[in-house]
Amino acid sequence: MEFRQLEYFCMISELENFTRTAEVLHVSQPSVTKAIKALEAELGLMLIDRSQKHVELTEEGRAFLVHAKRIMRDADEAKRDMMRFRHDCSGTVRFGIPPMVEAYLFPDLFVKFRAAFPDIHLDVQEFGDSDEVRQRADIGELDFGIVLGNPAEQWEHSMAIMHDTMRLCLAPNHPLAGQDEIRFSDLKEEKFILQQPRTYQYRETFSRCTEQGFTPEIVLSTSQTKTIKQLVVSAMGISVLPDFVVHADRSMVRKKLVPPMELAVFLYWNGHKRSSAVDDRFMHFIQDYTSSPEYKQHFRQV
Repeated sequence: MEFRQLEYFCMISELENFTRTAEVLHVSQPSVTKAIKALEAELGLMLIDRSQKHVELTEEGRAFLVHAKRIMRDADEAKRDMMRFRHDCSGTVRFGIPPMVEAYLFPDLFVKFRAAFPDIHLDVQEFGDSDEVRQRADIGELDFGIVLGNPAEQWEHSMAIMHDTMRLCLAPNHPLAGQDEIRFSDLKEEKFILQQPRTYQYRETFSRCTEQGFTPEIVLSTSQTKTIKQLVVSAMGISVLPDFVVHADRSMVRKKLVPPMELAVFLYWNGHKRSSAVDDRFMHFIQDYTSSPEYKQHFRQV
């Protein structure tokens, strides 16, 4: 059984025409016919019903198509995976981000990376929270991802790329807007607008509130940071957001929390697979990028 036979068979099943299959694959029609007959002879089964005006698969053909497509997918995946180990060709980095990162940290990283490595494609996927990014990396669906968490919980296969502080965000006319520092015990009667329950922001805020003896009234949970900020400004509730998200926003009031709620941003990667040349190039870029004076100044890391 040859790969080209499977390729011809899968294409015929889709186009239902020998001539069209030959044209699409840029081979002669006799070549296609010969390959299919050889495949049928090897299997000892008729895969194609030639008695009809157009090509139809037999029952055996439909059953074999399931296997043929799987083999083609596996072969394609194997080829793309092995391409990552070549030093002389472009590659792809599968990269995951949570919502909080998408609009504030990622754009600058993407611009700098594309300028430095135009031959590497950054396949970016956004997920609902940092936990999902880590899970997708652990099962091999991602090569790298950015995750948010407590600075004290350094995961295996991760590297801290930013340390930040969460700020209490209020509408300008909020009664607490005149205070310099605010404790969670002061927020017992407040309405909260937070991210989704599995996010670091939600869990840490909820934990701080319960430590003070109350359950926060959460009026909305959303992955859209822009929505959270707009609702805070509209006095629909308060929120707790990273300083890198709100430090340039003058539409709301930002206050220090006591004790501080710290935040770390990590680069997380799949530690169960062998590092490729493309992976190494990406890792070196992140190390250089996050240690540069420009990055530290831009994201207030100095």
